[in-house]
Amino acid sequence: MNTAIIGGAGFIGTNLAIHFSNGGSEQITVVDSDSTYFNTLRSLELPHVSFKLAPFTGSADFDEQVRGQDVVYHLASTVIPGTSNQNIPAELEANIAVTARLLDACVRQNVKKVVFISSGGAVYGKKGTCPIGEDTVTYPISSYGIQKVAIEKLLYLYRYQKGLDYRIIRLANPYGPYQRPNGKLGVVTTFVYEALTNRRLKVYGDGSIVRDFIYIKDAVRGIKNIVDGESDYRVFNLGSGRGTSVNEVVDAIKRTIQEDIIVEHIAGRATDVPVNYLDISRYETIYGRLNPISLEEGIRDTAAFMKATKLVKNESN
Repeated sequence: MNTAIIGGAGFIGTNLAIHFSNGGSEQITVVDSDSTYFNTLRSLELPHVSFKLAPFTGSADFDEQVRGQDVVYHLASTVIPGTSNQNIPAELEANIAVTARLLDACVRQNVKKVVFISSGGAVYGKKGTCPIGEDTVTYPISSYGIQKVAIEKLLYLYRYQKGLDYRIIRLANPYGPYQRPNGKLGVVTTFVYEALTNRRLKVYGDGSIVRDFIYIKDAVRGIKNIVDGESDYRVFNLGSGRGTSVNEVVDAIKRTIQEDIIVEHIAGRATDVPVNYLDISRYETIYGRLNPISLEEGIRDTAAFMKATKLVKNESN
C-alpha cells in the first residue's frame, strides 16, 4: 500500500512515518514544504520512506503529490491555535480553499481514502459537556477551529458528491518524542524540557484549565486502527478519555523530574477553552480498549528521549 503524509515532517507525521515503516509493508511518502524539515526523518534512515518537497498552497501541483497513493494523510496547516485569528481571511484561504484543491486531486488520482487529523479541542469550543462525544454540536471559538470544522464538512461533501472515502480523527493533545520542546504547541513536552533544563514553568492563568493528554505512540496506534479498520463511522475522537488540569501536569512533572521547579503564572488566553476532554467510547467499542499509558509514564519516556537524543544534558553520563 502507498501512503502519502501531506505536511508530514512535523511531530505527528514523523511518528506516523516511524510506525508505518516498522510495519514493513507500506511505502510512505512524506511531503512537506521545506527540505530542512526532513532532517530528523532522514537521519533515522527508515526503510520504505521517501521524501517529496512540495508546497501546501493554492499553486501546488497536488495531482503530482498524491498520484499513485492509496491513502493520503492531511496534516498540513499554516496556523496553530495560539497564532490563529490574526488574519482570518488569509487563514481561511490558506487552509480551507487549498484543502479543497487537494481533495480535487485525490478524486482525480483515485485515492482510496483521505485521513484528516482534526482537533479534539478546537472544534467543540465551550458548548460541549465533558467527556465530549463526537455528536456534540461544534462551536469553535478560534479561526483554527473554524478551519478544522470546515475541512471536516468538505470531506463529507466530497464523499457525498464524488465518493471519496475519508476518516476524521479529532485528536486530543498529543505529546512525546519528536515534538519540538521549545515550540508553541505541547504543554507536557514543553514542561518536561523546561524541568530538565532548570527553567521556569510558565503557566497560563491559574493552571485550572483541563485538557486531554495522550502520549504520541498511543495516538499513532489509535490512528492506525481507525484508518485500517472497518466501520460505518467516519469521525472519531482520540485521546486518553480523561481530563487533566495544567496544575496536575505540573505536579506530575515535580514527582517525576524535579520537585523544586519554579512555576510562573502569566496572563491567560482568550482562545483557551476552560475544560476539554474527550469521550473515546466510540473508538473503544469498535477497536477495543486503547489503554493509554499514564501521564507520569509518558513524562518519564519523554524525558528519556530528550536525554538520549541530546536535546538536554544527561546528568547520569
